[in-house]
Amino acid sequence: MCIRIAVADELSASALWDPDEITIFVLRGTHPHDLITELYALLADLGATASAGLRCFCGDPVDLPAEATTSAGASAL
Repeated sequence: MCIRIAVADELSASALWDPDEITIFVLRGTHPHDLITELYALLADLGATASAGLRCFCGDPVDLPAEATTSAGASAL
């Protein structure tokens, strides 16, 4: 079971964990620095190791969707 990251247009925070979907939803257009900070905190809470880059708790890299830090992109989830 690996963590997925998906983009949403309306969230109450810049990044939220959804345990039912095993997904971290990120708010489209969030500043990259803020998003990375939030994702590190969420991944650490989920048991991922603190290492260079974003890593799932299984050790695989977690990739950000390209539209996560832009205002244009796919429709809301």
